Amino acid sequence: MAALIYRVPLLGWMLKEAIQGPTTAKVLFIVNLLMVWLLAILIFGYPAIIIPALAAVPAMFVVLILITKG
Repeated sequence: MAALIYRVPLLGWMLKEAIQGPTTAKVLFIVNLLMVWLLAILIFGYPAIIIPALAAVPAMFVVLILITKG
């Protein structure tokens, strides 16, 4: 599956470098993700802030269930 994801033209090499590369590549990948998010906020406004929060809700439900399950 990773080999298939690495073949995506724009994101593949960045993901490969972030996973297998040095610490600097990991930090720069995170900075790039934040910059893309800020650019989306500038272009689309409030929905670019709300949509990631709504996407995180199911993940947080799973985390809370796992915490309470013990």
